[in-house]
Amino acid sequence: MSTFETHSNPAVVPPARKPGWTSIDFEAPGIQSDFARVPYSSDSSAYGWIPVPMICFNSGRGGPTALLTAGTHGDEYEGQIALRKLVCELKNCELRGRVIILPALNQPAVKAGRRNSPLDGGNLNRLFPGSLHGGPTAVIAHFVANELFPLADVVIDLHSGGTSLDYTPMALAYPGRDASEEESIRRLLKSFAAPYSATTGGSGGGNGTTLYAAAEQQGIPAITTELGGGPTLSKIGLAIAETGLRRVLRDYEIANLGNVFESPHTSFMRFLDRDGDIYAPRDGLFEPFVKAGDKVTIGQKAGKIHRLDDALTPPVELTFEGSGIVAFTRFPTLTATGDALFGLMIEQKDHNP
Repeated sequence: MSTFETHSNPAVVPPARKPGWTSIDFEAPGIQSDFARVPYSSDSSAYGWIPVPMICFNSGRGGPTALLTAGTHGDEYEGQIALRKLVCELKNCELRGRVIILPALNQPAVKAGRRNSPLDGGNLNRLFPGSLHGGPTAVIAHFVANELFPLADVVIDLHSGGTSLDYTPMALAYPGRDASEEESIRRLLKSFAAPYSATTGGSGGGNGTTLYAAAEQQGIPAITTELGGGPTLSKIGLAIAETGLRRVLRDYEIANLGNVFESPHTSFMRFLDRDGDIYAPRDGLFEPFVKAGDKVTIGQKAGKIHRLDDALTPPVELTFEGSGIVAFTRFPTLTATGDALFGLMIEQKDHNP
């Protein structure tokens, strides 16, 4: 199959007792483009719904299914653009299996350019596996966890640092519930081949309420990424996303898009989490001394916080209490007490070839 027929049915009627629905028939061959429709009653639309864009490519010949998402946080752009470019590439690609793409998963947050939804304040990556009784953001999570996860053999949720963080490019995953799942997740990390691959227990934020953690709990190999930072686009992060997606689709025998180099080396890491993190001890202006990707040692000066209210008072000095590689730094200079300023990771030598 080299080309597809595109289908769309905007007149679809929602099935009974389902809070989110779509016209896409995931078993039908071809390209289908529609929305995940999430009901939302507002002042201006009593019976309206939120349109979450979704595209399904189905070869009709069997094979694995890749579920690819971005825009879980609306101010993270590398994944959103990478998936839109991938859609154009897949239109005329020889495909085996199925690819389901949602490039703007939290559509209200994407349109607002915000991390969280402007409708209910919901952080989509803190609400999995979702709820039928929460706000619209929780319903989006419920739709993904209950309607899309059961179709997927592999899940990739593309993130970056967004407005508040500058990340060194990496992929992250939960370790898996047993040895078999751990090996499946390591295979996916090696295939995507970000410069760094980190396993995490989610103690830095999210715990089991993130998209990739919820997928892991259903036994699906799943990874997320951090591919840049700031309210802009990282060309390096975008390139990592594009080539990583191509490699995964090739290695899982779903699609061969070409322009894919052999998987480069990825260094397996683990986060020091709160043992290596530095948080702002007071409000002020943040002056970092190191950047994401730098190697640091215990006792090394990390930066300063300059007080806003008293220029005569010496700034607060920040010192690393662990050694490792700086995984992220805070992006904005203006800082409030409790803001995450630095995070550290160290190498897992037993996970490197």
